[in-house]
Amino acid sequence: MEDEDGGKSTESDLNKNKKKTVIKIPSFQEVLESSQSKSTPPSLFTPSHSFSQAFAFVKSSEFYSPPPPSTAASQPPQASDATNSRQTGQSDVPSSSSAPANAVASSSSVQRRNAILVSHRQKGNPLLKHIRNVRWEFADIVCDYLLGQSSCALYLSLRYHLLHPDYLYFRIRELQKNFKLRVVLCHVDVEDVIKPLLEVTKTALLHECTLLCGWSLEECGRYLETIKVYENKPADIIQGQMDTDYLSRLNHALTTVRHVNKTDVVTLGTTFGSLSHIMDVSMEDLARCPGIGELKVKRLYDTFHEPFKRVVASRPAVPETSVPSNAEPRSVDEDKAAEETEDESKRGKKERKLSVKSALSAAFSKYADKVNRRGINSQPQGEKQGEKSAAMEAETENE
Repeated sequence: MEDEDGGKSTESDLNKNKKKTVIKIPSFQEVLESSQSKSTPPSLFTPSHSFSQAFAFVKSSEFYSPPPPSTAASQPPQASDATNSRQTGQSDVPSSSSAPANAVASSSSVQRRNAILVSHRQKGNPLLKHIRNVRWEFADIVCDYLLGQSSCALYLSLRYHLLHPDYLYFRIRELQKNFKLRVVLCHVDVEDVIKPLLEVTKTALLHECTLLCGWSLEECGRYLETIKVYENKPADIIQGQMDTDYLSRLNHALTTVRHVNKTDVVTLGTTFGSLSHIMDVSMEDLARCPGIGELKVKRLYDTFHEPFKRVVASRPAVPETSVPSNAEPRSVDEDKAAEETEDESKRGKKERKLSVKSALSAAFSKYADKVNRRGINSQPQGEKQGEKSAAMEAETENE
């Protein structure tokens, strides 16, 4: 019974507690007031309004020493503030404006360095349409095209040169010696180019200018672009590149001999070892190499052993006849008489040489005449007359 009474009392107590726990919901105003009060958290110290107030304790320390008096301190505070504000305003304005101005100037200078500067004289020249790979812009310059710091170009058409022959001379004269490389870009637009091109070449050579001839406007524009692109590049770029290994250099040297190919070079290199040994061997040793015939052997041997300088055959000197100092000048008739006497003396010498032959031939002819006469006397008269006529014809033919 007691247990049942105890259980009932505990349940009644729980019911009472439930009735006592009531949740209160705050109103909107209470929430706003609480949020506003908690928005500013409590600070550990109150901050000062200026720098001097924050570090005012330094003045009371032993390390502080007052600054020396300045001239600006004697001025009234209003005037000093005004001057300071003016100075700061003046200094701020140019600094802000000078920065973009310097940037624009530097960018424009860089662009001009990378571009071809064209004179205003070249306005309307169709050549400008063909300068496509390099930037160009007009500028006040003496030359027609400024291709670098020390290089320039003058444009000339041969057709214009025929109309104004002195134009090139006066243009080169205006350049003076301000440029290291002075190019005369000549556009050949005339059929008969021998005479005008000769005049342009002479003028360019006499004034130490480089002459470049182009047969079209595209070619002239290509010349200007190439000179500008290779402005700051070394000369090694356009030089031929030589291989460093020994075999390629030996190949380059021996293939200059006619009919010698790369296979022959490999054969000679493996057989004799070096170029000096190849030059010292005989023709028999060269002929023993496989693939090298008589023609190649002869050409190689002649190339290695013939002198670099050809020896010119010396002609015998013609002896000069000495003329006596006391000799007087002769007339034309005397010279002719002397020549005739020389001819007669030469003929006399030839006749003397032929005197033996002529004497023998005369003797044989006389003997033949005697034999014929004897035979004629023994023949009848008709036959004698026929033979006489035949003999007369033979004599006339011989004469």
